[in-house]
Amino acid sequence: MNLIVYSKPDCCLCTGLLEKLEQIQDLSFNLEVRDITTNLNWFEKYQNEVPVLCVVKGVINQELIEQELPRVSPRSPVAKLQQLLLSYQ
Repeated sequence: MNLIVYSKPDCCLCTGLLEKLEQIQDLSFNLEVRDITTNLNWFEKYQNEVPVLCVVKGVINQELIEQELPRVSPRSPVAKLQQLLLSYQ
């Protein structure tokens, strides 16, 4: 499973999501963190939405096909995030 997190510097919600992802042990995944301040398209799309967690569904014409996952509450336990990810495997 390949995941992408759209994030920005000094975002406590982003840090919290990344910390929870690091705690998941029963699921193997590759994680790419994208700083929205480094890409105008990402910034325009996600400036008020970070963190945004996406799963990569495939590649078409050398373009990643991403699916945004439902937002997980910052107070949700790691187990709930893991359960969400398992449902998108």
